[in-house]
Amino acid sequence: MKMKIIPAIDIVNGKCVRLVQGNFSKVTVYSKDPVEVARQFEEDGFEYLHLVDLDGARLGRITNWKVIEKIAGKTALKTDFGGGVHTEEEIERLMGLGVEYINIGSLAIRQPDTFTTWLNKFGSDNFILSADVQHEMIKVSGWQEEAGISVFDLIRKFKTVRHVTCTDISTDGMLNGPNIALYKKLKIKFPNLGIIASGGISTADDVEELNYLKLEGAIIGKALYEKKITAEQLKNRNLL
Repeated sequence: MKMKIIPAIDIVNGKCVRLVQGNFSKVTVYSKDPVEVARQFEEDGFEYLHLVDLDGARLGRITNWKVIEKIAGKTALKTDFGGGVHTEEEIERLMGLGVEYINIGSLAIRQPDTFTTWLNKFGSDNFILSADVQHEMIKVSGWQEEAGISVFDLIRKFKTVRHVTCTDISTDGMLNGPNIALYKKLKIKFPNLGIIASGGISTADDVEELNYLKLEGAIIGKALYEKKITAEQLKNRNLL
């Protein structure tokens, strides 16, 4: 099965942005219209979208509902969403909009019982455990706080989790290549898990290397916006 190529849209104040290593003071606005960006991704041949409410991640509640609703209504992209999900009402609303996967990060660490309840109630296939790591240790609240647990121990906590997005913070937004060693280690330790790589992907060669590891997906952000990777390149290599 071909690895999913997943463009990323990060939202701050309703705009499409990228941060460097999760730092809110190092923000680049790429578009004032995230919906138009999503439509362009779809037009370019992408099927998937990683949509993050960075305001929500920081504040602990979803804040950019209008953008989510518009993207859901105006594209057919299979979207996974993250950023501040903390109630069943929000989960039901997101599912009602057709969001395919809901990313749970900080809440899984702070309220593991709640996350386990959601996995059982709504089904494991509707969720992605979002693991943001630095030197294999988890960080939470928009990467602002240490969680005191390794990515491997976090995954072991949730027996029914089927999908994990692992973002290597030290590579994110740096365009220096992904942490291949980390994804190899995850794949060896959890061979049946759908592992999605995020952070540092900067060339079509990077995508090819991740594809070779038989990961479930690869999230690409800055490299697409800066035209370091194009849909055309990916199609030429039979990756898209």
